[in-house]
Amino acid sequence: MSWDPGVEVTPCESDRFWWLGGLLAMKVSQAYGPGKFGLSFELFPPKTEAGEQELFHHVEQLIAFKPDFITCTYGAGGSTRQKTLEIVEQVQRRFGCPVASHLTCVGSTVDELRAYLQEAARRRIGNIVALRGDPPQGQAAFKPVDGGLSYANELVALIHAEFPQFGVAVAGYPETHREAPSPEADLENLKRKVDSGADAVITQLFYDNADFWRFCQRCERVGIRVPIVPGILPVTNLAQIQRIASLCGARLPREFQSALEKSADNPAGQFEVGVEFATRQVRALVERGVPGIHFYVLNKSPATAGVLRAAGLDRAKR
Repeated sequence: MSWDPGVEVTPCESDRFWWLGGLLAMKVSQAYGPGKFGLSFELFPPKTEAGEQELFHHVEQLIAFKPDFITCTYGAGGSTRQKTLEIVEQVQRRFGCPVASHLTCVGSTVDELRAYLQEAARRRIGNIVALRGDPPQGQAAFKPVDGGLSYANELVALIHAEFPQFGVAVAGYPETHREAPSPEADLENLKRKVDSGADAVITQLFYDNADFWRFCQRCERVGIRVPIVPGILPVTNLAQIQRIASLCGARLPREFQSALEKSADNPAGQFEVGVEFATRQVRALVERGVPGIHFYVLNKSPATAGVLRAAGLDRAKR
């Protein structure tokens, strides 16, 4: 699959899809709907050439499950933006899978954000995960640069107004964003993002499905109608998930943590416990009718592949 960089990117008449030099790309919203189940995976840019080679080995394993799209984050303060674009471009070119690049307000003026979006469009990237972003290391609170944006809804509005060819996903927080003054304020922020033009909400990782369903009910009450997609991170290492959970404010159920602690000196045992827990979690979510699942794969394939097979979501067999 190859493209002519000089070919113009043009929206289709319906605005549901857009043309990539003769290739029809799917917006993120089209992964969900009646009779559909959206499956997506999230990557991060490796720091070394060896890491990149390993990443694409795992992507090849994950592609067998026929994801609807694959996303890629970038480093703190936008430190790997160029690499993010390269990764998602390669995924789309090598595997023919729709992709989404993360984009945050951190460290960027509006003109710099526009430039990034123009470059993403030039590279035929069809979707953006629009985020405010975490404060740079050493800063206690987020502060926009001069000429920058302060909130994710402002970024969504910019994309919606000036780059309508992109599909847009935003983040939701079942257990409330750690910086939000209250759950109500957090939900108001999400509503602003959706009202500004977001097509779907992808949640932060969580380990109690009751938190997700309460979050969905609250979203329904305030009029959020776009698909709300649970984000799942299968646990393979207790120390690692404790660090991640502490950063994002996620809570590990006591019984789950105890089971992991019993295998503290047994990596294979931790992996087994984590995959079994995630399988039960995903099965229960699917049975209640979630529009899809977004897996935080941490650039590996075995845990997510194990969950998909055990949960009966192995599209590779279809």
